[in-house]
Amino acid sequence: MANHASADKRHRQSERRRLHNKYYAKTTRNAIRALRNTSDKETAQSNAPKVYAMIDKLAKIGVIHKNKAANLKSGIAVYINKLS
Repeated sequence: MANHASADKRHRQSERRRLHNKYYAKTTRNAIRALRNTSDKETAQSNAPKVYAMIDKLAKIGVIHKNKAANLKSGIAVYINKLS
């Protein structure tokens, strides 16, 4: 229970931001999962820039760390290069 109006407002804001971040993080995770389940190299290469943009946006707004974003993008690139 908030003791001040400002604490109550901060709670409302943080709840809204948590749900917003959760939505974008889950959407990006699903896109990464779909890309990694693709066995066709052409499809994976065409979808990669969209997924990279989603990952970059998460890092930019602070949902994930920039190093985690780099690691995810690197892993996707390695996966795509291994496809024949």
